[in-house]
Amino acid sequence: MAKVVFDTSMSLDGFMTAADRTPQEPMGPGGLVLMDWAFHDTRGAQVLSDGVAGLGATIAGRETYDTSVPWWGPDGPSGDARKPVFVVTHQPPESTLDNGVYTFVTDGLQSALAQAKAAAGERDVCIMGGASLGQQYLAAGLVDELSIHLVPVLFHRGTRMFDNLGEDHTMLEILEVIHTPAATHLRYGVRK
Repeated sequence: MAKVVFDTSMSLDGFMTAADRTPQEPMGPGGLVLMDWAFHDTRGAQVLSDGVAGLGATIAGRETYDTSVPWWGPDGPSGDARKPVFVVTHQPPESTLDNGVYTFVTDGLQSALAQAKAAAGERDVCIMGGASLGQQYLAAGLVDELSIHLVPVLFHRGTRMFDNLGEDHTMLEILEVIHTPAATHLRYGVRK
């Protein structure tokens, strides 16, 4: 059965980016260390490959799109797999990449999720990047699983992942733990 998975890399102290982000360094100075597991570690690359294999569609925020599209290009974060990406935004960009996998959704989280699920079919929908977008989906009770790539670094400051989630507790169930040299990959089910 298809799941909605919020997938992110995070520092041990709970940050998705380092502090002092700029357009030139959207992850903040030194923040790209959060992605080393995917590109500089064989076992981590396999975790990424396995995740893409089950992927049907991705949801991203506009800021993630704007800062990542120079690296992704028209194929999106899934690369050659070219899985559709639904970008939640108030305003679509004035220009887009030719033959890109991107759809800009201006009518909210629910609409983006419905479109992503329709495109994904029996495969998973991944909510990626952007703490605000992930927090909104979690607070709305729309996430089935959390996939956290926990990197052994303390940022002390930056963009916190688990702020703004509401007053009630969110109960989780450990589904999988994979240790690799560059990160510990944690998968949790969200109890409804």
